[in-house]
Amino acid sequence: MAFVVSPFRNAYRYLQRQAHESPVLFYSVVLGSIGPVLAFTVPPIRERLGYRHPEPIPTTYPIPKRPRRPVQGYEDEE
Repeated sequence: MAFVVSPFRNAYRYLQRQAHESPVLFYSVVLGSIGPVLAFTVPPIRERLGYRHPEPIPTTYPIPKRPRRPVQGYEDEE
């Protein structure tokens, strides 16, 4: 039965040693691996809690419903 647990125990000891000897690299890897997990788990949780997506931002200016007047000259000319 020890042969089943041995790889996990060795991996745990290795990770513990890395966290002690080079904590910046160890915690960078830990935080970097948490990011993709959160990207897949947070949106469904937010939707279950009642979050609604906002309206899309308009990409064009609304054109008025009237005939267009032609431009005559510049505003700064007198």
